[in-house]
Amino acid sequence: MAVLTSAPLQFVASIPPVTRAFTAATVFFSILYYWLYWTTGDALPYLVLVPGSSIFYPWTFVTSALIETTIFELLFTLLVIPASLKYLERLWGAVETLKFIVVTVGVSNIIAFGLNWLEYVVLKNPVFLYEQRYHGQMALQIGVLVAFTQIIPEHQVQLLGVIKARVKSIPMAYVTFSTVMCIIGFQCPYIVIQFGWLVSYIWLRFYKKNSETLGGGPAYGDRSETFAFVSWFPPFIHTPITLLANTAHSLASKFHLIPSIGPDVESGGYTQLPGGARAEAERRRAMALKALDQRLAGGATSPTPRSATVPAGPSASRPPPATNGEIPQSKSPSPEADIGDAGAQGGR
Repeated sequence: MAVLTSAPLQFVASIPPVTRAFTAATVFFSILYYWLYWTTGDALPYLVLVPGSSIFYPWTFVTSALIETTIFELLFTLLVIPASLKYLERLWGAVETLKFIVVTVGVSNIIAFGLNWLEYVVLKNPVFLYEQRYHGQMALQIGVLVAFTQIIPEHQVQLLGVIKARVKSIPMAYVTFSTVMCIIGFQCPYIVIQFGWLVSYIWLRFYKKNSETLGGGPAYGDRSETFAFVSWFPPFIHTPITLLANTAHSLASKFHLIPSIGPDVESGGYTQLPGGARAEAERRRAMALKALDQRLAGGATSPTPRSATVPAGPSASRPPPATNGEIPQSKSPSPEADIGDAGAQGGR
């Protein structure tokens, strides 16, 4: 009996603290929402994000992510988010994981809140203020997919036991699904998928503090070309996307909205996309391996040249072997003798 009770406790204890607390809060607040909604029938604006009333309940910009309004949504969230956060927390640490959750969810909800108010001001339709209820962890789901694209982009996963896809192709598929749902009239809550994609990418690209250091100071984000904004889009629209991204980056740098990465440690100057500490280490490792392969290949094909120098030391002054049975007398060399010999040789 003790073994049966200790096994679940050991499993729970093995889960990192932020993942454990966030999962428990999701289950608790979702069940609380079900109970209150079934008993009172209220929309509960103090638990979910309602643009017309959440200005009086500002905590809902973050806590609304803890509410899944249907059992299906709750089961899907529990299937995806805890395992993903567990992986990220062991890689990043508790503080950076908590920052990632709060920023991805909170900023996405703030953007959705502002968009609904803008739609109300333009269209004068109160449905955008009181009939839109944002909830759940769709923004966080796309956020962890973006994080996996940064960490393991070429890893292949199998969806539903049938569909095989690389990790880097899944986020844009989820964003496409969000776009289709918004076009057919389900703006809430699916539009937060698009906001979560942008917010999580910008955070990981520029603001997330890494454990490595570059040039002795803290390193922020991942400026490698493989994680560039244009890499999310098909090649035929790379030109306009690159122009747009470079313009936005220039403006953000001009107004000091993104952390400075400092000068490039090799070239001595600034490069536009120099790469983060992780990308820099990978690039140097690849260059070292390439140089080693070239040296090994050159050594295998070319003969070893003979040395053109005479080794110094006592063996250099050893007299030649004696002829006619005579044993030469050893003489200690002197600077005068060396100079005389050199003059004699030069006069020959």
